[in-house]
Amino acid sequence: MKFLLLTPPLTQLNTPYPATTVLKGYLQAQGHGVAQADLGIEMVDRIYSTAWLQDYARRVSDPEEKEYLLRCSDVVEPVLRFLRGRDNTLAARIANRSLLPEGPRFGQLADMEWAYGTSGTEDKARYLATLFIEDIADYVREHTDSHFDLIRYAEQIANYAPTFDEIEASLNAPETIIDHLMMTLLMEHVAIENPDIVAFTIPFPGCLYGALRCGRHIMQHTHAHVNLGGGFVNTEWRQLSDPRIFDYCHSICFDDGELPLLRLAEHLEGKIGADQLVRTITKGKMTLVPSAENVPFDRQPTPDFAGLPLEKYISLADMTNPMQRLWSQGNWNKMMMAHGCYWHRCAFCDTRLDYIGRYDAPTAGTVVDRMEHIMEQTGATGFHFVDEALPPKLLREVCEEILRRRLTLSFWGNIRFEKAYTEELCSLLSDAGCVAVSGGLEVASDRLLKLISKGVSIAQAREVFDNFHQYGIMVHTYLMYGFPTETLEETLEALDIVRQMFDDGLIQSAFWHRYAMTCHSPSGLEPEKYGARRTTLQPHPFCNNEVDWEALSNPHYPSENNNNQFDYDIAEVGRGLSLATYNYMNGLGLEQPVRSWFPGIRFPKQKKHHSK
Repeated sequence: MKFLLLTPPLTQLNTPYPATTVLKGYLQAQGHGVAQADLGIEMVDRIYSTAWLQDYARRVSDPEEKEYLLRCSDVVEPVLRFLRGRDNTLAARIANRSLLPEGPRFGQLADMEWAYGTSGTEDKARYLATLFIEDIADYVREHTDSHFDLIRYAEQIANYAPTFDEIEASLNAPETIIDHLMMTLLMEHVAIENPDIVAFTIPFPGCLYGALRCGRHIMQHTHAHVNLGGGFVNTEWRQLSDPRIFDYCHSICFDDGELPLLRLAEHLEGKIGADQLVRTITKGKMTLVPSAENVPFDRQPTPDFAGLPLEKYISLADMTNPMQRLWSQGNWNKMMMAHGCYWHRCAFCDTRLDYIGRYDAPTAGTVVDRMEHIMEQTGATGFHFVDEALPPKLLREVCEEILRRRLTLSFWGNIRFEKAYTEELCSLLSDAGCVAVSGGLEVASDRLLKLISKGVSIAQAREVFDNFHQYGIMVHTYLMYGFPTETLEETLEALDIVRQMFDDGLIQSAFWHRYAMTCHSPSGLEPEKYGARRTTLQPHPFCNNEVDWEALSNPHYPSENNNNQFDYDIAEVGRGLSLATYNYMNGLGLEQPVRSWFPGIRFPKQKKHHSK
């Protein structure tokens, strides 16, 4: 059987999403022909070209807009060469602002002028070139296709979709020029490969629209079997009951895709019956049957990057913060060190799902063998480990193996801020090439950290941050607000703890997430243990992950659109947390009282203490 594995628009632009590389390595080893493509980076490559922008400009009637697009078309290909690291001599012209047409996003430069004195010419040029790229994307979205975005493509219709209605309406709308481009790129690959199975990975909501449009097009114009899978599928569709989805695909696979796709191929070849499919649903059999059968992680082949246009990925810099830039800048090889999370106890986390709950670790030698093989394929020596949480024991052994083999490389990944990260281990990590770590401090309150079974304390996390700081390893922390029973005062105290850590140089960046109760997490399965109750109990026909809830301790604030569980304006609190942290990341506002970031919140008057 011939597979065509596709990543639909759009994921990251600086490096390939790893799902298709993993599946290609495995399915090829089983004797199948396998091709892969990233339609997102190919779409961006086509849009950001002189020919496409000139053709687009011809469709525009307004003279000023037409002139702007034509000026963009003159410089867009040199700018992409610069962002791909192939023409660094342009940095000076971009940085002195003599080259790029400046659209609306350049209006924020006055607010960022403080950063330019400390940024190098190339860093400044990359930031300005990113604004140029984003301005063009904004123009396309506002004038041509409301779904278009460089990362979150059509995400707004898929983020919370209890029914298929809105998504189907968008899919049935007239085709835009972006849709037409996507179909053109798709069918170019189909014509070359003539696949029997076209499998789409849908890791994020922003990939759903593209996958469904492409899937339907393939079903209408080819003989190929269309399959869907990926992270979004695994979290949202386990209770799917709306059969309309099968107008866009023939089958849907869940959890790790290696065995489901292998069995699907065997079924289509007539070697096995439909009852032998693994974690796969079809229009005729929509009930998902769980299966613990998987390929052991240490027996999987090395991910295979062959066929991906590695030269087309671009490094953007939409933030001046050096830690934040790791996500969008640099051609990092994405790979997993181990499968699942070795802790898998946190109350807010989807611990019931296979990708978190099933921990499976290979040997350190196997990990480093894979790293060396990937470096040979890609020519890149940087690694982003996409594990849920890197296991400290295995991480130590991997670092020792890297040093034993005298390899020169860089890496970063997600960890738990636990006591295993001693000063000695952080020194070893630094010697082996670790440049940064990310991890969840979550609610930054010892009471709440204990409630959610995080397994760390504020004091312990602070000690770990200090150990990383001593050896030049940057730290990003994920934070959460709005957990059941969390008070406004606890949220303010958490922000103050974060402020102090920034002030002491212990963390370099942070991001606040609004707590979402999910049906696969301990807090969603047994919400009463955490001071809450679910207000939606029956599954929706389409997506089922986040659930509505209300706080048991606040019966006077009933749930409405999952926004009124608290006796304060939690949306306003979220805005204040984001604003404060954005400033902290840039070294600003560290002396301000934390309450000053929340002008829309009416705080209770603080009691005055009078001496007798």
